[in-house]
Formats: sequence, structure tokens, C-alpha cells
Amino acid sequence: MSPSDTFVLGDRRVRRMGYGAMQLAGPQVFGPPKDRAAAVAVLREAVASGVDHIDTSDFYGPHVTNQIIREALAPYPRELTLVTKVGAVRGDDASWNVAARPDALRRAVEDNLRHLGVDVLEVVNFREMGDVHAPKEGSIAEAFGTLARLREEGKIRHLGLSNVTLAQVREAQDIAPVVCVQNQYNLVQRDDDALVDTLRDMGIAYVPFFPLGGFSPLQSEALSAVAARLEATPMQVALAWLLHRSPNILLIPGTSSLGHLRENLAAANLALDEAVRRELDAIGTRS
Repeated sequence: MSPSDTFVLGDRRVRRMGYGAMQLAGPQVFGPPKDRAAAVAVLREAVASGVDHIDTSDFYGPHVTNQIIREALAPYPRELTLVTKVGAVRGDDASWNVAARPDALRRAVEDNLRHLGVDVLEVVNFREMGDVHAPKEGSIAEAFGTLARLREEGKIRHLGLSNVTLAQVREAQDIAPVVCVQNQYNLVQRDDDALVDTLRDMGIAYVPFFPLGGFSPLQSEALSAVAARLEATPMQVALAWLLHRSPNILLIPGTSSLGHLRENLAAANLALDEAVRRELDAIGTRS
């Protein structure tokens, strides 16, 4: 693997194609999966295939994905980087609720430590709920300051952010180093174009959530046409476009299917020439 296939995350260099564990929980990311053994198999296949960056959260399930990760992968390989997030809790009705007060964040960190079975969390993202999938301006100093104190206590090694604006990144940077930002971004959803480039210049990883559209998979005749010419799937092309978009982008596509996992990982080997990239860029511009 060449250096261009990796990027720095905290004090580690990870492969740019990772894995997101959200889909290992039940429907609506709530409750247990229909097939727990299949979820375990997907995780083990991902790591066996070279994935060294897994994204998770204790509010997936809740607790479910972290417990499955521990079952499947502990004791963890030395090179594996687990990234989790805090800032929300799940209601009994599967709702997503803000949990950003200091006591709630401390409890969330302790829950992640316990369910993952680790002594320290490698990276913890503060998930600003904002408009759920879109950032909203406002101070995050109290919440991020709480996580910075937990970092000083040795419970967290590195800190990141999710669903935030550039102003919030800069505010957080004045409190403690930010090693990654996780926002919604994909071939069609391009609001963060400028932020991706700014973070690249700052040496900060950008980790797009919903890289394939999330609950509404990407649909585009132009994307399908490119995929047909390249003898790839549209989703593989969409992932390859993200890898070509900027060297600081780390991908975490999620799936509970071994077949889809293999398709996603194969996208890292899909070459896109300049003409194809311009054609794909225009999809976002038009939308």
C-alpha cells in the first residue's frame, strides 16, 4: 500500500478505506441485529481484509454495535483504530436525543470503555446534534471542554468532531487538538466542499458519514452511466470518487452483508481518470 492510500488519524496512520459499524444494529439502528453471527463475520472479514479503522458509537443499538465489535475482535489487533462518538442517547421509541451535558458525556465515555472492553478510547468524536444531519452554528465549548478533561484524565487519546461547522472546529481547536471531522458528504451532498479543503490544509482527517447516501442511497443516471463504462457498481464509483476527492478523506461505508463489504473494499482499487472525475464532479454541481 502506497502512502497515498493512508492518512494520519491522531498518532496513527490508517488506511483510507475503513468500516462503519452502524448497520450492525437492528432496524433504525435500534435493538439487536437479525443475525448476530453474520454481524460478527462481517467485522472479522473487514479486519482480515486489511481494514484498520472502524467507526462506532455506544448509541448504536444502543450498546449493540460495541458489544458485537468486542465479541468479534477482542483482543484487538495492535494496528486497529476504533473511533467512537458521544453527544446523543436513544429513547425507548428509537428517537435520537441530545446528551451533551458534562455528566451525560462522562457517562457515555464510560459506557464506550466498558462495552468495547478497553482502558482508553483511541478517538472520541463529539457529535453535535444540530439539525440531525446538518450542522448548526453555536458554541460547543462546554461539551468539547468536558471531553478535553476526560482526555487529560487518560480515558481518551484523541478528540474529533461530528456534524459541525468550520467555526466550531476552530473553537474546539482552541481547547484541544482535533484529529478528525465527521460530517455528511458524498458525491451529491457537497455542502462541505470548502471545509474538506480547509481541513486538508490543517492536516485534519475528514470522514464523510452517509458516503453512499445513507437511508436514501444515491441515485443518478450519470453515475450509473460512468459505472457501466468502468464495469463497476454505482456505489463503488461513488466511493472511489471520494477517495480521489482529497487525500485527507477517510471512508467508513457500513454494511451488514459480506458481499457488500467486499464490493466496498474493492472500490479502493478503482482508478478514475481526470475526465471521469470531472463528469462525476458535475453531478454534485447540478444537484
